[in-house]
Amino acid sequence: MKLNDPKLLILLASGSLTTMAGGVIAPVLPDIVQQLQLDPGLAANLVSVHCLTLALFSPLLGILADRLGRVKVLVASLFCYALFGVAGAFMSSFIPLLVTRGLIGAASGGIAAASLGLLGSNYEGESRSVALGYATSTLTITGILFPLLGGFVGANNWQYTFYLYALGLPLAILARVVLRKDKKPALAKEINYKLSQVLRQPQTLWLLLTLLLVSVAMYAVVIYAPLYLKTTIGAGAVLNGVVLASRAIGAAAISAFGSKGVAQKLGLPRAIAMGCTLMAITLILIPLLHTIGPIIFTAILFGVGFGLVLPNVYSALANLAIPNLRSSVLAAGTGAGFLGQFLSPIILRPMFNYGGLETVFYGAALVAITAGVLMLLSQDG
Repeated sequence: MKLNDPKLLILLASGSLTTMAGGVIAPVLPDIVQQLQLDPGLAANLVSVHCLTLALFSPLLGILADRLGRVKVLVASLFCYALFGVAGAFMSSFIPLLVTRGLIGAASGGIAAASLGLLGSNYEGESRSVALGYATSTLTITGILFPLLGGFVGANNWQYTFYLYALGLPLAILARVVLRKDKKPALAKEINYKLSQVLRQPQTLWLLLTLLLVSVAMYAVVIYAPLYLKTTIGAGAVLNGVVLASRAIGAAAISAFGSKGVAQKLGLPRAIAMGCTLMAITLILIPLLHTIGPIIFTAILFGVGFGLVLPNVYSALANLAIPNLRSSVLAAGTGAGFLGQFLSPIILRPMFNYGGLETVFYGAALVAITAGVLMLLSQDG
């Protein structure tokens, strides 16, 4: 497989827009709050609500992609993504803006379902593992780049940031032209029957639960690490960005070049459990570190752990599904992952209230190690 394959590049670029949904808005949220005179507590939902709607709509649109065709759903979702995203620039109050944020999450669910489904069905065996590794690397890197881009574009006017969502329109056109050949959609009755069989398998349930738990632990770092670093070493936005970028570098490197090899040597369940364990160890170490060098090194190791988990879980899910069902099954995985991100601050908030930031990281470590143990138990079962 060549990374310069036009089809692969379009799918990677389209999939990366799911990280842009909330990432580009976060840097300008204070400006939105000030200009629209919003309650800061409520305004935080503008950054996170898309995770909920993406989790809800991704499985539904995955089923639709398997029925109608993945390219059709991808093109329509990209168009809606651009429309709803840009519309946010013209909203002048909280509720309409929140609605557009929810709709862009739904469109992102269609993008994730269709793009992952196309990756899962157009590539087989080792090539599919590599493609999913590239997808994880792309998501990780753009998860850092898009917030930087959003802050730069919206420096003078927060509304300009919303215009970045228009990137969905040229990608929709390219997808329609380049990805014209799509495998024949399966019959609705066949999909409903066989999908229910796949989703009822214990191994599928273990994998979906693992994705949810790992996403809870991963998002704990995104939310709470900047707060902890500011409190302990006085880190500013630049240093926090460096730490988060270090996490992304570790995840991107192992996803693209190492996760497949580890899985071949250990098997998928053990490779996933190894990644969960590494995440847990680094989460435990975070409250013990007070100098930037070890902190960055630990962030890289955390990224390596996450990069071991994500592509191998998706590869395992793809292995469980026949080609005509891969959009549906992988979309269920996407939904589980984003649901975990949405639930992360909800699950960890009691720990924060009880013992402060340090306790949050210990709690997230417990979540990660639980995911690893469940993976090993599923192998034994």
